[in-house]
Amino acid sequence: MVAPEGLIAHGRGECFDYLLGERTNHFALKAVEAAAALILTSRHPVISVNGNVAALVPEEVARLSEVSGAKVEVNLFYRTPEREMAVYEALKRAGVREVLGVNDATETIPELFSERRRVSKEGIYSADVVLLALEDGDRTEALVKMGKKVISVDLNPLSRTSQTSTITIVDNATRAFPTLVKAINSMRGRQDLEEVLRNYNNRSTLGEALRFISGRLLELS
Repeated sequence: MVAPEGLIAHGRGECFDYLLGERTNHFALKAVEAAAALILTSRHPVISVNGNVAALVPEEVARLSEVSGAKVEVNLFYRTPEREMAVYEALKRAGVREVLGVNDATETIPELFSERRRVSKEGIYSADVVLLALEDGDRTEALVKMGKKVISVDLNPLSRTSQTSTITIVDNATRAFPTLVKAINSMRGRQDLEEVLRNYNNRSTLGEALRFISGRLLELS
């Protein structure tokens, strides 16, 4: 499921988890609350799944799709029929009812030239909110330029994905996905979801993450 380049990218991001104390911090919980509010108020949310996400949290993707009503789409940078099917089968085994992006990626994201540009018309192409994790900055920027709101899960608050996203959850995907599932379940039916979104500032939240890392480094040193 995972390309060698994906393993390298995962390792590069994982080093930030040590800086975060390998735990979910207050700024991540703030972003999770905003992400849950955005998903619950969205018209057509989609979870974008690459090889890393399929390998790490397939069951959590299935649960998130079930509780939120979000569609699930396979999207790969190094796309081959074999990898498509490997990710597809992992998601189906985990309980995802419908998996898009395999044999139906007929639309393209403007300004992208990698295989990431190919998306499903019923999925990412028509989504108003896209949730992605372990992602590259090019596609995040392109999705935002298309007018979509992007929720990213990224351990590195300085990455282009983190800096470009509408909401960035600075946390490990293995912790962030189950936390988001719980948040959606607990926030469903709340009357203040729009207010939660109005009060959220992604730039400020990323600043909190950076100050936490800075303070922890000073403490450790």
